[in-house]
Amino acid sequence: MTINLHDFDGEYSLTFNAGGLAADAAVAAAGHEPNGYFWEDLVQFAWPDIAENLEFDSEAGMFCAVGSPSDLARLKTALGSVIASPEAVRDIVARAEASGFEFDD
Repeated sequence: MTINLHDFDGEYSLTFNAGGLAADAAVAAAGHEPNGYFWEDLVQFAWPDIAENLEFDSEAGMFCAVGSPSDLARLKTALGSVIASPEAVRDIVARAEASGFEFDD
């Protein structure tokens, strides 16, 4: 799985294909769809300080965040370890649900 940073005419985005990730089984076991919308919500819960500076344009098969290169680089670092770790996803989902956060996947 690859997280990509893109520069399109001065607009920067971070994308990755949803599905086929190491954490997909943990997402599904928690009752969610491992799609772009799930990952968008996970970012908004887990890293609100980064998410507040981003715009999201996710789809079912793709996660997409648009923002500054520095915010996207921070997000790439944070997400890189989570999408490869079912344990990290389970932990974030459990904390989110315990706090009353609702995923819209």
